[in-house]
Amino acid sequence: MNFLLILYSLLHLTLAHGLSRHPLRNRRQLSATDGIQSNGLQNNVTWDKYSYFVNGKRLMLFSGEVHPYRLPVASLYLDVFQKIKAMGMNAVSFYVFWGILEPKKGDISFEGFRDLQPFFDAAKKAGIYLIARPGPYINAETTAGGFPGWGTYTPGIWRTSNASYIDAYTGYIKAVGAKIAANEITKGGPVILVQSENEYSGWQAPYSEDYEYEKKLKQAFIDTGITVPITTNDAWPGGHYTSVDVYGYDSYPNGFDCSHPTTWKSDAVPESFWSAHQQYTPNIVNAVYEFQGGAFDGWGGSGYDTCAVLTGPEFERVFYKNEIAMSTTFLNLYMIFGGTNWGGIAHPGVYTSYDYGSAITEDRRLRDKYYELKLIANFLAVSPAYLTSRPQNVGSSQGAFTGNSALKTTQLLDVVGNKTAFYVIRPADASLNAVQQYKLTLPTSIGNVTIPTVGGTLALNGKDSKIHVVDYAAGSTTVVYSSAEIATWATIDGKDVIILYGSAGELHETAIKSSSTPSVVSGSGTIKTKSLSGGVLAIQYTTTGQTVVQVGNTLLYVLDRANAYQFWPVTPTSSLNTIHADTGSVIVKGGYLLRSASTISGTLALTGDLNSTTTFEIIAPTAAAQKVTFNGESLDVSKSSHGTITAKKTITLPDVKLPDLSSLTWKKADSLPEISPSYSDAAWTTANRASTVNPTTPTTPVILYAGEYGYHTGNILWRAHFTATGTETAFKVKVMGGSAFGYSVWLDSTFLGSWEGDSVRQDYEGTFKIATSPKKGSSHVITILQDHMGYEEDWIVGSETFKGPRGIISYSFVGSTGTKVDTWKVTGNLGGESYVDKTRGPLNEGGLFAERQGWHLPGFDDASWVPGKPTEGISSAGVAFYRTSFKLDVPSGVDYPIAFAVSNSTTNPHYRAQFYVNGYQFGKYVNSIGPQKVFPVPQGILNYQGDNTFAVSLWAEKATGAKLNSLKLQLNAKIESSMAKVASQPAPAWSQRKGAY
Repeated sequence: MNFLLILYSLLHLTLAHGLSRHPLRNRRQLSATDGIQSNGLQNNVTWDKYSYFVNGKRLMLFSGEVHPYRLPVASLYLDVFQKIKAMGMNAVSFYVFWGILEPKKGDISFEGFRDLQPFFDAAKKAGIYLIARPGPYINAETTAGGFPGWGTYTPGIWRTSNASYIDAYTGYIKAVGAKIAANEITKGGPVILVQSENEYSGWQAPYSEDYEYEKKLKQAFIDTGITVPITTNDAWPGGHYTSVDVYGYDSYPNGFDCSHPTTWKSDAVPESFWSAHQQYTPNIVNAVYEFQGGAFDGWGGSGYDTCAVLTGPEFERVFYKNEIAMSTTFLNLYMIFGGTNWGGIAHPGVYTSYDYGSAITEDRRLRDKYYELKLIANFLAVSPAYLTSRPQNVGSSQGAFTGNSALKTTQLLDVVGNKTAFYVIRPADASLNAVQQYKLTLPTSIGNVTIPTVGGTLALNGKDSKIHVVDYAAGSTTVVYSSAEIATWATIDGKDVIILYGSAGELHETAIKSSSTPSVVSGSGTIKTKSLSGGVLAIQYTTTGQTVVQVGNTLLYVLDRANAYQFWPVTPTSSLNTIHADTGSVIVKGGYLLRSASTISGTLALTGDLNSTTTFEIIAPTAAAQKVTFNGESLDVSKSSHGTITAKKTITLPDVKLPDLSSLTWKKADSLPEISPSYSDAAWTTANRASTVNPTTPTTPVILYAGEYGYHTGNILWRAHFTATGTETAFKVKVMGGSAFGYSVWLDSTFLGSWEGDSVRQDYEGTFKIATSPKKGSSHVITILQDHMGYEEDWIVGSETFKGPRGIISYSFVGSTGTKVDTWKVTGNLGGESYVDKTRGPLNEGGLFAERQGWHLPGFDDASWVPGKPTEGISSAGVAFYRTSFKLDVPSGVDYPIAFAVSNSTTNPHYRAQFYVNGYQFGKYVNSIGPQKVFPVPQGILNYQGDNTFAVSLWAEKATGAKLNSLKLQLNAKIESSMAKVASQPAPAWSQRKGAY
């Protein structure tokens, strides 16, 4: 995903070359038989014009995006993968972030959280396929779009075939390619596809699509031993980079305005994708490698809960089902789990949280949209006829089959089986929220039928969409039609169990081929019936609560949406280590999450998570479920009136008393000794470069871009040593740091002022008054502390946007034309590109004195510090650093996500804070900009059974100082869980840092 996609595609398209439409190039063309295709390197992953095949099995690949670098606790990967698997999805797409693997050219490390092997292993254990996306350019709202910081001073245009760029990425591609190749499906691993580049779709004149680059990059991946198909994701269906094996594209149709989450454009639902697919790549899979699963939120935004509304259950129903209407058989949702922009991962367009409003929250909780998505994914998992279906009336769907022009209905026909049809209905105007009544006239195996046949009308309630099936096979039962949607089905002990649902109170009708008399065997709902021709029985009902209807050997579960959310289809296995299995031999109702089922000697063993006492209904083969256990505990079981198993699991969620941070002992120290008269910056880097390849033309005598000196993240400090002329009245300086950055200026120890920042401006020129001109001939130092909010992305090829400097663009002394800076000094994180903390990685620390000294690390001796709390703060401009420690005692067998929370300060509001947990920087807070106030910290960074070190940096940007209004720990949920034991991520303790200054 990329931050500038919408902006560039709308505003800068005229600047781009190479956007002309062209047929596919350099791919083997199909024979007249439209047979299965491969890349000629392996046969585990193949494809035809309908779908992918994995190990010979035709599959709907329904995927979600997860970034391992945004969850730096390897033992939590399995939890996330199991949650994705449980919702019916079977794949995960992931970016690899070059910048954290090779922060110094030639120095590539997979140490600590950067190790990809645990990610591969967890996916395999959960039964999840992986789509690897190693770039080298990735976007992802990641600093520099995934490029390493040293790229900002490397000559040549990146994302082209120029020699300097190829030389830059070669070592990385070799290293990461070898890791991926060792874990691809051909070697028993989970990786089935590898994406080359990312959204290679826009160019700034004179640059255009570089086919040589595309060719060389694809070959570079193959040369590492990768044999699975190579893909790419066009930013829109534009026919770019089609020389890969299986082309695909991206779409974010509802945009990113989280501040107006219920406002949709009338034409928001894309209808051109099918025709574009037919134009560019008609003989391969219609693959959407990124489709909107949430939205990013920027500094000063409205927060991710509103993004979750923007892309909530209504969005999922309308937009995902429209993708289904376009015969999309590879669909990857960006994001399914967002994670955290801890340290300096983010680019300036986003803040610490990367929750993204996803189905799985930043702290791994399940939103309502998770359960809606589960309904869609599980339906596709049991609908093989969909995989060979084609839309028949794209462009003429308005009023089709309903006669209601306010509705659009797309007809999908299974062109291989020639029996099943799917009718996807939605509002014609996506902006409206009105109820539309309709009847549906459908061609079926018994002729045209107008439903409901028993009487009444159907309704589409506002922003909604439904998939009506015709001549649909559910085991031995033929569903001639159904207005209610199918969540899943399974044949269990000779009975076909079909789970039907609709919104609460809706009228629906389902017709099956049967000569049996239907009866309500459970629930308070009633039915009406009508016999149709050909031995077909129509059954009408209202979807309220749960009602079970038996018709011969068919059980129809009639549910409203809330009840449908509670159903989990699972396939019992003796091991979790299975890559794919058909859904449906056991269906369980109940539970916050059902992770797995296994059967051994007549015992059905369920594992999952609960947030309250739960009564399960289990539809399972009798022989396989003589006994039932849940998370190892044996349950008392009984039989329902219609033969299913019921069992109650009583839970008691233990109370956990979190430490009161306000009552802890805190220590405080000054973290800006650089403004002290006695401070020496002799060990700092001298900023003395006279030239640069950076496209931003310097206006200063020496280059004052921090990246030129190896400092690419966090706070940057500058010191200008000068001899006064005696006439200086102000210091004027323009600093660039990215959106929401700020900076403060001191003359010697005297505070001159700050630019506090706003959510938009990337640079700012301020004039800071010098109250009393310094004495002529006297020596002085200007000290500037600036924030570095990450590098921009580089979406438009040739723009070199990611090289936009972080540092000083211009400066002058007002009132004096003769004042010259004798020496400029600069520092950022200790060691710069040769960073010190190899475990926490190159983006965890910035250039504050406290960070350079390692004060944020466990084990540092702060005995000599004075007492002080961040909620007491400081009374003048500057930086204070605070430390405390606390113990946690969270019992095993639960998942209690913990966060620290602040409240907005309105008195002295201009300050910045960073939060460190056991040495990991897990929060960056700008009080005057926001919006984030709650900062989740995953178990494994927080030690749930032991000691924790917590530290805070407080940068007051005003002369009156600043303090945190409040600071507390909070539980975000209480869940009894079967998740695997969480191992603490390595958190090396403090030791004396060589050369620290």
